[in-house]
Formats: sequence, C-alpha cells, structure tokens
Amino acid sequence: MTFAQGPLLWALVVVALVAVGAVLRARKTNIGLRRQNSELHQQRDTLQRQRDELHVVYTGLTHQHSAELTEVRKDAEEETKAVLKAAVRTLQGLADEQQVVIENAQQKYGDDPGILADMMAIDHANSQFGRRAQGIAVLCGGWLGRRETVASVFDVARSAQGRIRQFDRVRINGQVNFSVVSKAVEPVAVVLAELLANATNYSAPGAPVEINIQAVPTGVCLIVDDAGLGMGQEEKDRAAALLAPQAAINLSSLGIPPQFGFAVSGMLAARYGFKVSVDSVSPYGGVRAVVLLPDELLTGDVPAPPTFVEHHDAEISALPRRQAPAPSPTPLFPPATQPVAAPLPTGPATTAGGLPKRRRKSPVSVVPSAEPEPVRSNEETASRLGAFQRGTRSGRDMTTMEGPEFQ
Repeated sequence: MTFAQGPLLWALVVVALVAVGAVLRARKTNIGLRRQNSELHQQRDTLQRQRDELHVVYTGLTHQHSAELTEVRKDAEEETKAVLKAAVRTLQGLADEQQVVIENAQQKYGDDPGILADMMAIDHANSQFGRRAQGIAVLCGGWLGRRETVASVFDVARSAQGRIRQFDRVRINGQVNFSVVSKAVEPVAVVLAELLANATNYSAPGAPVEINIQAVPTGVCLIVDDAGLGMGQEEKDRAAALLAPQAAINLSSLGIPPQFGFAVSGMLAARYGFKVSVDSVSPYGGVRAVVLLPDELLTGDVPAPPTFVEHHDAEISALPRRQAPAPSPTPLFPPATQPVAAPLPTGPATTAGGLPKRRRKSPVSVVPSAEPEPVRSNEETASRLGAFQRGTRSGRDMTTMEGPEFQ
C-alpha cells in the first residue's frame, strides 16, 4: 500500500461510517414516525367512535326535545282551546239571552217602524257576534246548536245572508225542491256566511255578491261569486289545506289577527260530510266558492215558505192607527224584487226505487221594476220589516245544545 492510497482509504472508511450512521438514524426516525402514525390512527379511531357516540346522544336528545316540545305545545293548545271554549260558551249564552230580549222588544214595539228598524240593526249585529262565537267554538272542539226541523236550501242561504255585515249586497238566485236535514242546517249556514263575509270584504264596496243554487247529479251546489281581485296560487293552496284539514288546526297558525273563515269551514265540512272549495274563478274575475251538499244531507221534505202577504194584511189590521204618523226612517236594506221560481213540472214525485225525485228549477234573474215605489204608511213599513226578519231567521231557529249527541 502506497502513501497516496492510505488517506483515500481512510476517507472511504469515514464516509462509510457516516453513511451507516445516517442510515441508522433514518431507520430510527422512520420507526418513530411509524409508531407516531399508528398512535395517531388509534386516536383518530377513538375520536371517531366518540363522535359517533356523541351524535347518537345528540340525536336522542333532539328527538326527546322535539317530542317534549310537541307535547308542551299540544298541552298549551288544548288548554288554550279549553279556556276559549268555556269563555265562548258563556258569550254564546249571553248572545242567546240578548236575542230573546231583542225579539221580545220587537214584539212589544214592532208597530213603530223607527224602533223596529233600530231593533233589526241590533239583531243583525247580534247575529254577527253569534257567528264569530260559533266559529271560535268550532275551532276549540265545540259543537253548534242542534236544530229539530229541516230548512229549505233557500232559507239556509238567506239565513247565511243575514249573518254578515254587508248583507244587502248579496243576491240569491235559483231554487230547488230540497231541504237540508236538521243536523246540517246550522253548519251549512255558518260555512256559507263565512264565504259571503270573505266575498264582501275582499271585493269593491258596491259590487254585488251572488249565490246561485243549482241541483247537480250528486246533490246541490251553493255557488258564491264575487267581483274581487281573486286569489294567488299560494293563497289557494293554503285555503285548500284549511278547507280539507288532515289534522287538528292550531289556533296559532291562523295569523294575527287570526283568519277563522276557511279553518271553521273546513272543520265543519269534514265533520258533517259536505265539501267546500275556492279554487275557481268567478265570471266577474273574483273568486268562486262552491259548497257541495251530498244527497245524504238533503231531504225532499220542503217546509212551507212564510206567507208574507197574509202576515202583512193581518199585522196592518192589528196595528194601532195614528192621527199624525211620523216620517219613515231610512230603510235598513234597499227594496229588491224577490225572485220568482219556475213552475213545478207535473209527474210522479218519487223514482222507481221510492226515493224523492229531484226537480230542477232554472235560476231567475232579479229585475227591478221601472215603476216608482209607492209611499207606504208606518204600519206597512213595520210589517214588511218584521216579515223580512222572520224570513231571514227561519233558517237559523234552533235549540242550542252543547255536545256531539245527535249532531
């Protein structure tokens, strides 16, 4: 070995030793990193298990909270309805007592047309109050009063007309040879009154509202047409959900102030078995509301209509005469010509199976007379006001009873 080869050899040895040391350090570092990576994986798996456990606990707590919140809301809703129902029952009793007082006062002072007109205005306000109380009672699970006798479809429509503020804008067209069974008279009148209230409230003040009574193969339709602005699709969807409720309606979901009309109509329609819809457009561009009464709620027993002429002559002869009659007050409603029904066709009144045969009658338009109205005496005015009010009340006379028996 030469001298030149000696240093080179030592240099190679040193490099080899350094390389071996680097490899050992790298291996040691690699082993440490692998161990650390394994620990981190274990920690990750542990954290994932803890996260899953926490998620299960969170889901359980959320479901428990939702169930408890639903139960609390249900209890609060039931308590609210119970309180409202008790309060409304008291108000309904007071309204009935007030109605008796009004009727007695009308019988006592009915020969004075001024007093009679004022008493009719009070009676009209009381009927609106009673309708609102009935609606709240229905939403709270209460029942309407029970009626013992049937009422003609026309009388039910006229009863509904007398329960709204702007009743003088309503025109009733058409007639059918059917009556509404006793248990459904009041519910149908309340629902129709709610639809008429919406029609008059959401249309121009001077625009008329029509009720057309039509016989259809499955029953009788009461069609309400107004000339309002109509309803958007979202409003129609919400109305359809209220008119065909799938569950109990929460009072808190009716808005502030609450809109009772569709909710009351839907609950009564579902309870008594008829249908209500507001998804059509009237010929005047507004809303067409349809109440379909099935054959199960109809009967061929048509009560005799009140004979206004006989009442008129009898009351005029019985009223005391005055030497100097007072000037006639402003009438509560404008005079209008009553529609005349088409003559009944002759033929058998029943079908081959023994069921009452439905006879159609064409609607008759109300045409005002061109002749001027004759000047009536105070006694005649009082008699006419009383006769009109008896007609509007003929569809809502009932025995008030609470509870679902025989409803």
